[in-house]
Amino acid sequence: EINCVVWMGINIFLFVWFYFFYDLGDQFFYTRHLLGSALAWARAPAAVLNFNCLLILLPVCRNLLSLLRGSFVCCGRTMRKQLDKNLSFHKLVAYMIGLMTAVHMIAHLLNVEWYNNSRQGIYDKLSTALSNLEDSGNNTYLNPIRKTDIQIPTYFVFTTIAGLTGVIITLALILIITSSMEVIRRSYFEVFWYTHHLFVIFFAGLVFHGAGRIVRSQTKTDPPHNFTLCKDRSDEWGRIPECPIPQFAGGFPQTWMWVIGPMILYLCERLLRFIRYMQAVRYRKIVMRPSKVLELQLVKNGFKMEVGQYVFLNCPAISQLEWHPFTMTSAPEEDFFSIHIRSAGDWTDKLIDIVQHLPEGAQGPKMGVDGPFGTASEDVFDYEVSMLVGAGIGVTPFASILKSIWYKFKDSNPKLRTRKIYFYWLCRETHAFEWFADLLQVLEKEMEERGMADFLTYKLYLTKWDQSHATHVRVHSDEDTDVVTGLKQKTYYGRPAWDKEFEQVRKENPTSVVGTFLCGPEALGTVLEKKCVKYSDVDPRKTKFYFNKENF
Repeated sequence: EINCVVWMGINIFLFVWFYFFYDLGDQFFYTRHLLGSALAWARAPAAVLNFNCLLILLPVCRNLLSLLRGSFVCCGRTMRKQLDKNLSFHKLVAYMIGLMTAVHMIAHLLNVEWYNNSRQGIYDKLSTALSNLEDSGNNTYLNPIRKTDIQIPTYFVFTTIAGLTGVIITLALILIITSSMEVIRRSYFEVFWYTHHLFVIFFAGLVFHGAGRIVRSQTKTDPPHNFTLCKDRSDEWGRIPECPIPQFAGGFPQTWMWVIGPMILYLCERLLRFIRYMQAVRYRKIVMRPSKVLELQLVKNGFKMEVGQYVFLNCPAISQLEWHPFTMTSAPEEDFFSIHIRSAGDWTDKLIDIVQHLPEGAQGPKMGVDGPFGTASEDVFDYEVSMLVGAGIGVTPFASILKSIWYKFKDSNPKLRTRKIYFYWLCRETHAFEWFADLLQVLEKEMEERGMADFLTYKLYLTKWDQSHATHVRVHSDEDTDVVTGLKQKTYYGRPAWDKEFEQVRKENPTSVVGTFLCGPEALGTVLEKKCVKYSDVDPRKTKFYFNKENF
């Protein structure tokens, strides 16, 4: 991906530039004499860390991304697709921060050890002379370890600003990264969510980390101190005019300048979320569907959505801090927005439990709504042919799209560029089909009445079934409608043969640009992406497949 290449290029440039700046710079000659190459190995990762700490908050500023996405409507699809990969980029930046922190920390632990040894006079005459430099203002020394009676570097690590903040930052980072592992995020979302808020401590530590000015460089004196001439004459420093006592100063802390902008942006993001949380949300309808799927129809003043967009929900009765993403299943043409929530963890289970115990006709618990936010499905009308693939509850964005198409047909909307839709839904259990089958039945009927039966080709795949189900299907195989969904289109059993499906789409649309949209597992995304490449024609006048995936 082009943005990853640019990002990696900037990282490599920063690392190499600052490595040689500290490894070859004359002002660091004496510092290098004490520390060797560990100086450059500590400072180069610090520059890369500054750059990545600037980036890490931006992909999670969802309102900012939504704004950017809207402003790129007139631009190519590529830019909008890059913005959809915000969480993948966030993780990539986090891995780089983790790696560079490890290198930076190991190099500085060695630096502390060598500073300490120089202070004790273990090394050569020059190292001892440099470490013994004193001054009344205590600000022109080179070796930051000022005491000789305490030989433990641990004391230095825990009593200096740089040491103490470094330990705090590293501990916060270890907890954030370990709790972000897939297994913890999926099974113990609360652990992941609350631990991730240690980023506040991480950034606070980061801002003050450089204030200690531990890494010091030689400053210009009058007359100048020429290290080439004076490095072997430390006994004569300050006694002869050619070699005045060398003066040193700590570098100005720069990290805060890198991160202050993103921190302000993120603060505005959280403020906007809070304002939206305070806005009243009314329940229009609460429906408990089979297979523990909860449908909420909500109304909020000034709320405008597009197809396939999602919102973040917060229910203070469950947790004040947690926000969870849900794709909307309603169409923009409706005067409410709906979401379907399946039982998939502690938060959803608690919400379903609260709703099930509500008195008849009562309003549900207070709900904060942040959004809507744009994802790949919004682009579905930009393609004349679309392949929609939903797996399980991943069908939700396509419910919105199909509803919207239905409304656009009813209103004969001239903006509808789409002339053909292929829809595939892969599901494990028959009950999960029920809430969505109603919508398809209405669409099927509408399309037929308008002589547009060919506009929507859909295939439902049941990927798991038992013997009793198979027997039931066999008995009713002669009926006009499907026994599972009640639709005219019969349900397929097993998984789609994607090569066959792509071949068919290419054959039926020999000169079209086909948008392939998936809301489903990563593994299926990899398969579909490869098929899009495989079946796209090199000739620009023939069929081209573009892959889009929902990212949560």
